[in-house]
Amino acid sequence: MKIRYNAPVTLTFTLVAAMVLLLSGTFLPGLTKDWFSTPAPFHANAAKDYVKLFTHAIGHASLDHFISNFSFILLLGPILEMTYGSVMVLIMMVVTALVTGGLQVFLFPNTILLGASGIVFMMILLASFTNFRKGEIPLTFILIMVLYLGREVWNAVASKFVAGQSDNISQFAHVIGGLVGSFFGFFKLPKKE
Repeated sequence: MKIRYNAPVTLTFTLVAAMVLLLSGTFLPGLTKDWFSTPAPFHANAAKDYVKLFTHAIGHASLDHFISNFSFILLLGPILEMTYGSVMVLIMMVVTALVTGGLQVFLFPNTILLGASGIVFMMILLASFTNFRKGEIPLTFILIMVLYLGREVWNAVASKFVAGQSDNISQFAHVIGGLVGSFFGFFKLPKKE
């Protein structure tokens, strides 16, 4: 038996994010803030700020943050790469990072975003479409939408209106990532065998 690099996009993304976390926690303490979080505020004349609209998905605040995101990514990514193809999954991840990063700097200009949770929620909702047939809406999609995105909307509302409930989690990125995954699920059929 041999070990196979079975999901190149998923595994490479995981390894790059792990390396950034390791370097940020040891030799380059400013790396995540400087290159792997959304700019706050966004400067239209700074090329680096455009790069950070994508790279924020690679940076993570802690080992717990990394593990909570990549346990899902490592579970769902290989299935999605097999279903949609590695190139398509990479495109979906890049689009999700850009949409969540772009909306973050537009709607919350003084708050940074970092981490792959938007991509996690894109994958969760997209995975519910693995048995999708034209003209049908999978019940799994409806249930995942209610359970995962419903919880995030509830948490966002609760963190704003319930005293002591505030956290540093971007439910906004979760919801947007889930909506992007839903869009891809509805409009991109799995690759042909």
